[in-house]
Amino acid sequence: MAILAWGNAATADELKLKVATEGAYPPFNSLDASGNLVGFDVDIAKALCQQMNATCSFVAVPWDDIIGRLEKNEYDLVVASMSLTEERAKRMEYSAPYYRSHSAFAADPNRFKDISPAALKGFRIAAGSQTIQSEYLKKNYPDSKIILTKDQPEAQKLLQAGEVDLILADSIDLLTFLQAPESSKFDYVGDPVTNDFLKSSAHITAHKGNAELIKKVNVALDQIRLNGTYDRINNAYFPFSIY
Repeated sequence: MAILAWGNAATADELKLKVATEGAYPPFNSLDASGNLVGFDVDIAKALCQQMNATCSFVAVPWDDIIGRLEKNEYDLVVASMSLTEERAKRMEYSAPYYRSHSAFAADPNRFKDISPAALKGFRIAAGSQTIQSEYLKKNYPDSKIILTKDQPEAQKLLQAGEVDLILADSIDLLTFLQAPESSKFDYVGDPVTNDFLKSSAHITAHKGNAELIKKVNVALDQIRLNGTYDRINNAYFPFSIY
């Protein structure tokens, strides 16, 4: 419980937080050549820390471990493009959305036009494990071969290598992948996948019960939206607003 002790003992000016992100989900979070965490999520987290007068440290945590280690109080916040699901909401406190998107399939557009479950029967579809996209595929594409990878970049590599036929991922994340020279034969296929299950918003999360910290995050998020900081970070990564 030491990680949460600041809530009782520290003043706002002395707030110290440990922030986790994945480090394998560019352009939102990744490791640069020097091993430093970079990306939209990281810059947003730093801006929120500054707005809250908090001293923050950052740690990269594999996606499969990120919720469990939060529950063990190894860090205070997760800023890792976490979507809201009913099951996750039982385990974590959620902030207001800090960006919105939708999911999409990517593949060779010369091979695929129809992305319905019937049309993709027997085809290999990859998605990162423990993502809303992987859960959606398991529920809605029972006759396809669903391949779950440790993260979305690994799914992208399988598509480039011809080891899967399609991938399903966040459309903004796919934008960077599709713009890479080695992905020139691939594009979005079909219409964006939007429904109640594939939530289209990303949130910051904290340990269940730490609603006070999430309140501080929400206030800071409103402030960086109003003072232009959010837009400057957005424009550094995307040619359109993702809020």
